[in-house]
This record gives sequence, C-alpha cells and structure tokens, in this order.
Amino acid sequence: MVLEISVKAAVGAPDVLGDCPFSQRALLTLEEKNIPYKSHLINLSDKPQWFLEVNPEGKVPVVKFDDKWVADSDVIVGILEEKYPEPSLATPPEFASVGSKIFSSFVKFLKSKDPSDGSEQALLEELKALDDHLKANGPFIAGEKITAVDLSLAPKLYHLEVALAHFKNWTIPDNLTHVLNYIKLLFSRESFTKTKAAKEHVIAGWEPKVNA
Repeated sequence: MVLEISVKAAVGAPDVLGDCPFSQRALLTLEEKNIPYKSHLINLSDKPQWFLEVNPEGKVPVVKFDDKWVADSDVIVGILEEKYPEPSLATPPEFASVGSKIFSSFVKFLKSKDPSDGSEQALLEELKALDDHLKANGPFIAGEKITAVDLSLAPKLYHLEVALAHFKNWTIPDNLTHVLNYIKLLFSRESFTKTKAAKEHVIAGWEPKVNA
C-alpha cells in the first residue's frame, strides 16, 4: 500500500520539492522505513482546492492514513512508528529532547540585526551542548543507530548551514568536530539526498523572513 503525503513545493518552482524542514522530516521517516509513498507538492501561496478541503488549516506535511489526512510532523512520525515498527526509529526517551533548542536559536540569530544581542552566542551554546552529547554518546544522538530525533534534527541543521552561510557568512566552528561529523553522516545518507530541497530554494524560503 502506497501512502500519500503532501509537502511544500519550492517557492517560485511549484514542481520542485520545497524547503520545509518538517516535510523533509516526514519524508526521511518514510525513506528510512522503506515505506512506499507518493508525494503531492503543494504551492503554499496558491493551495489547491482539494488540499484545503481535506486539510482546512492548509499546513504541510499531511499524510493520509486510512482515508484520513493527518497533519503535524510529530504526530505523523509517531503514527508511522506505530504502524510500521520495523526498522525501529524510536528514540530512547532520555535522548528525545537533545538538540531541541537549536532550530529556534538559529532562527533568532538569522533574523537578528544586532550583533551584540547574544543570539549568536546562544546558538553556539546549543551547538556546543550537542557536540558534548555526541562526543559521549555518538555518532548519532542515541548511539550507533539513527533514530527519530536525528531525522528531526537533520533538516533543521541543513537549513542552519545553508541559510547562515548565505545571509550571515557564518559557519559552524571547526572545533565542534562531533557536530560537523554528525552533519556529514546525516547529509550523506541516501534518504537525505533524496528528500532535501536545493540550497537556492532554502535561501528563497528564508529571504522574506530575514529581510522583514
């Protein structure tokens, strides 16, 4: 049985996969679990009528389970784990929140116009905490095996890398070797290369937020 998933189309390129990290997280989960799926690319500035009928809030990603469209990547990933337990991607509870503040710290720093507001420092602290965790437990967050928490972080780290390099000329410091190694591991997975948005679409997605 092929699952249907609706994900964001690229800004200005409705036939190309867009830059939504939550959509990519759902796609990564499908790929890692080898679940056959068909994706619908949704142009968020011109949503198709059928999409709004099944999903009035108009959010992506949404996945169709037993004739019902379900939104929210947290919920989707939970259902996929339950319905398709093999291979397991369940994260041990004690590791579930590792790295959870990185994305919000990144967005704050990306949008910041004031170099002395502490947003860069806050992001560095989050990345350093991840580095320490990986040093003790790696190469993935829960050890040798990739789990759901890695698939949630991977798209966010990709956005961080692409957007900060473009808008701030900023890169993750070389001394965070475990984070850099972790990113390499994640980004080189077949599931990741198949589901990531092109860099220019990630940049186009952030442009209006950065220049607001």
